Amino acid sequence: MESQKNEENVTSNLLKAQSHIWNHIFNFINSMSLKCVVDLGIPDIIHNYGKPISLSKLISLLPIHPSKTCFIHRLMRIMTHSSFFSQYNVTENELEIEYMLTDASILLLKDNPMSVTPFVHAMLDPVLTNPWHQFSTWLKNDDPTTFETTHRMLLWEYVACDSKFSNLFNESMASDTRLVTNLLIEKCRGVFNGLESLVDVGGGTGTMAKALAKSFPQMEFSVFDLPHVVDGLQGSENLNYVGGDMFKEIPPTDAILLKWILHDWNDEECVKILKNCKDAISKKGKQGKVIVIDMVLESEKESINESVETQLFFDMLMMVVLAGKERNKKEWIKLISSAGFSDYKITPILGLRSLIEIYP
Repeated sequence: MESQKNEENVTSNLLKAQSHIWNHIFNFINSMSLKCVVDLGIPDIIHNYGKPISLSKLISLLPIHPSKTCFIHRLMRIMTHSSFFSQYNVTENELEIEYMLTDASILLLKDNPMSVTPFVHAMLDPVLTNPWHQFSTWLKNDDPTTFETTHRMLLWEYVACDSKFSNLFNESMASDTRLVTNLLIEKCRGVFNGLESLVDVGGGTGTMAKALAKSFPQMEFSVFDLPHVVDGLQGSENLNYVGGDMFKEIPPTDAILLKWILHDWNDEECVKILKNCKDAISKKGKQGKVIVIDMVLESEKESINESVETQLFFDMLMMVVLAGKERNKKEWIKLISSAGFSDYKITPILGLRSLIEIYP
């Protein structure tokens, strides 16, 4: 009897192991199904309908070939399982099942000011997904990134020479910035108390700086990025654009903002950036600070919940695409002290990311 029970346990464990492997093999199906839903505009169709929409009605509003209508139920089933939609009036007749948006799919609405749709388009574009097929090849060569193994150039070089992908990438960053800025202004206004000026380093076209300039009219804001990024951009009464290289020198200011910048770079490069930040705020002759918005890996947690897994996904993305990394608290402290700063404050208030204030 004991032997039979052991055999059953072995069989059960074997089947569980197989299922675990299969789930990881087919994880990409969730991503590509999500991309399909966004491409078809399904969240917007449901939202514009204004009430729970039946599958039959949804199909009638989709831009699909008549021969493909029978497949939409299966697409909606996997997306409902993944919590992008909720179901009502569930019956045996699948055409009568009704769907509504969830918090996740509301963020996929194109007209939502905090829409993450551009981020979906950019991150799942073949330019960024193809390098994953070269991951093991990259580990066997001396290329800086898997992206370079695939495209024979660094990401920033690719962005500079491919206008279509550049627009896609820049809009994805801007869409994320809009969401973060809204939370920053709403939850963390005190971070800007007493500051007269701020430089948004690597601020792109100024999505965050524009919102901050509007909310804090008493402050002076500058967007500091590579000359070709800011060339021709028009500022406002308390906002201007400055071209330059953060690895060489950063304009003097009371405070510096680094939103999703440091995770792009290795430790040595981050220390160089932070030292230039320290020089910039020291030139003003009073106590300033560096404001970092980035992930702090929850590496000490024993259980891997969804948020921790997402952070680990981002760490792998940084390794494959940019030769950067996400960091845990100890790694952040090491960077901060290596750059000559004396104090810091970490506030985990921005979901997967934290607000890190660094003081000279």
